[in-house]
Amino acid sequence: MKAVQFTRFGPPDVLEVVEMPVPEPGPGEVLVRVHAAGVNFFEVLMRADRYAVTPDLPMFPGVEIAGTVKRAGPGADPSIIGARVAVPLFAIGRGSGGYAEFVTVDGGAVVQLPDAVSFEAAAALMVQGLTALHLLRRSPAKGKNVLVSAAAGGVGSLLVQLARCDGAKMVIAAASSDEKRALSRSLGADHAADYTAPGWQEDVKKLTGGLGADIIYETVGGVFSRAALDALAPCGELVLAAMGRFGLEAADVEHMLDDNQSIKGFSLLPLLTPQGVQEDLTDLFELAAAGVVTVIDGGRFPLHQAAEAHRAIEGRRAVGKVVLVP
Repeated sequence: MKAVQFTRFGPPDVLEVVEMPVPEPGPGEVLVRVHAAGVNFFEVLMRADRYAVTPDLPMFPGVEIAGTVKRAGPGADPSIIGARVAVPLFAIGRGSGGYAEFVTVDGGAVVQLPDAVSFEAAAALMVQGLTALHLLRRSPAKGKNVLVSAAAGGVGSLLVQLARCDGAKMVIAAASSDEKRALSRSLGADHAADYTAPGWQEDVKKLTGGLGADIIYETVGGVFSRAALDALAPCGELVLAAMGRFGLEAADVEHMLDDNQSIKGFSLLPLLTPQGVQEDLTDLFELAAAGVVTVIDGGRFPLHQAAEAHRAIEGRRAVGKVVLVP
């Protein structure tokens, strides 16, 4: 089978396709033929050795897959053979191996897919869907004016829709281009702001009666974190969920204290439990099957174009979810 690895850190070109034996499912395991593997921004950072944790080399990236069960190992339920499934590798202690044609996994870790949910959509609803879902659980949008950063991205596009379902008073999408802002509005955002334009925070305040957003879901990091403070209402909450560094300084925090504002950190993995992941993904798949949530196709790339998939994300050209289709 084919799989993607990198043996050194660097630009997208360090990703290479290698031939490997098809793995045999062990006791309790199943062999999944991968039809879609999600590509995530943190994998871009990891490849460049800019992530919080430096991986061991060689590294086989990929933490979420969707496909069909081909074989069952000893002790695994054979009735699952042929089933369409999603596998959140990241939630079961597997931080690698998804960029491949086949993956073996514990049979109890797979989540069956409704026929109406594509493999590509399933890939989008794992890391990014669970992130959006848990962001709203940690900081509910009901009755609040909320601002979603990177609103056309994988997490942001889902967060806009789920915040609307959660009963947000107003959803403001922050995005960097006309195309992305139009997409955000089509997904249910009431307004869209160009966060690359000087003074965009004043537009947010005008939309909210001069106050600002009650909650800002911040997934960008860097200088945007600091700029977003100027769009936050008194007593508002800045939820930091980005993977890069935040541009906040001590003076910013002191100003927040004066305005009774708060910062809330967010990390997905500590919030997950095996049973909770199964239930949450089942709920997300049902929402997608019913058309309540729309997954945005950010681009489909064959395995041998994994480097181009990384470039699309790194260059902020992609909207929605980027996937590899082995």
